[in-house]
Amino acid sequence: MEGSESEAIFDSLNLNPQLFINETLNTVDDLLNDAFDFYLQEASKLLKIEGTDRSQDLTKGVNYIRNMIQSSLDKRLAMWEKYCLRHCFTVPEGFSLPKNDELSGSSSMVQDTLSDPNVDAELDSLRDKLTLVGAESDKLDSELKELERQSASSRHCTGLINEALQLYEDTSVHDMFQEMMQTATELRVKMQKLKTRQVERMEHARAERIYNSLTDYFTVNQEKGLSNAKLDDLQEFLAELKKM
Repeated sequence: MEGSESEAIFDSLNLNPQLFINETLNTVDDLLNDAFDFYLQEASKLLKIEGTDRSQDLTKGVNYIRNMIQSSLDKRLAMWEKYCLRHCFTVPEGFSLPKNDELSGSSSMVQDTLSDPNVDAELDSLRDKLTLVGAESDKLDSELKELERQSASSRHCTGLINEALQLYEDTSVHDMFQEMMQTATELRVKMQKLKTRQVERMEHARAERIYNSLTDYFTVNQEKGLSNAKLDDLQEFLAELKKM
């Protein structure tokens, strides 16, 4: 590229493609060196061989790998440099820079465009539309989240209903009805037995009370006997029996 038309054009624009390429190559070299230095340091810590003979062996091995990678990288970067100089930093044949008056005219046109009130109005309109679109986007995002929440709730309810239907299908309605009838019958029998036992206990208690009353009465009136008892005493005794 040296002494070429492309170099002259780049120089007139105060640009140096070769300087850019050199700085890129130096940056790659620095990154590679820092990476292998860090690798060597961490490997020494992990293997716990700092200050030993094995540390020198590790350094030799890392340097060997670094030289292999550096050699391959240098070849590829050399090809990249040639490609840049031949294709990226070369101007088409017959290319020429615009003259100063053309540049000033173009600059004034750009300035007039930037100061055009119609352009400002269009920009303001675009800003308003962007603000509206942003607000609608936020609203749609909120609605989408609400729909997702409702969908999750609906799926949960559907799962519960499916579980209930599955349980209903697993257990026959007829079987459930028969089981309820059998349970009701057993409960009725148990209630009847309980009622019978209560009546029997009440009758037994009443008979026992009557017997005790008779026993007490004859114990008190042993000498008189039933035939010699007074009418008032007998009526009182009968009244007490009725209360029982």
